[in-house]
Amino acid sequence: MIASISRVPCTVITGFLGAGKTTLIRNLLENAGGKRLAIIVNEFGDIGIDGEILKGCGIDTCPEENIVELANGCICCTVADDFVPALDQILSLTPRVDHILIETSGLALPKPLVQAFQWPSVKSRVTVDGVIAVVDGPALAEGRVANDMDALQAQRAQDETLDHDDPVEEVFEDQLACADLIIMSKSDLMDAAGTARANAIIGEHVARAVKIVPASRGKVDPSVLLGLGLAVEDDIENRKTH
Repeated sequence: MIASISRVPCTVITGFLGAGKTTLIRNLLENAGGKRLAIIVNEFGDIGIDGEILKGCGIDTCPEENIVELANGCICCTVADDFVPALDQILSLTPRVDHILIETSGLALPKPLVQAFQWPSVKSRVTVDGVIAVVDGPALAEGRVANDMDALQAQRAQDETLDHDDPVEEVFEDQLACADLIIMSKSDLMDAAGTARANAIIGEHVARAVKIVPASRGKVDPSVLLGLGLAVEDDIENRKTH
């Protein structure tokens, strides 16, 4: 009997516009250690440049055909129409990819996306290795969920497919509630007091024990981010969101 091919692990990366998701992913690509990575980037509107930034990396283990852009709206609202076909496209690549990174738009609710991994046609082929929330450390220390709240609202106004009108604070809380790991970006711009304030705010919204990792310029050891092996789709219903 031929052994079944193992499921491809996927890492979901959430965080608001400007938090540092793309910088984190670029660092991952540059330090992949030979792993063949693929990326699904959820961007839309005039402010969507993440895919072009990543395609310009010129990294052999993640060529341009391994980067799929979803530009038709928030990924959590277009799972069946956009996300699943993108997944099919990546899974058809030869040679087979080792890991898939999914960069959501800032306004995406992670729970509906992870729930899609419970669908039989999806679950048999991929699994959610972990959900990573990237937060803007300096902004959070000042009591804001994003550095540029006006840009965040503009992003919301541009997305005609957005089917949830949750306040951005609730979206932020849901991103934290679903996270297995929280990256505190721009930590080099924070002092001890600011770090303590940001950690306290995160602590108010996270019911589970979740590790907070400081990051400067997106530099985090890939072994910290990948290979968590959590199969989050099997536990997502236990993560309380709005």
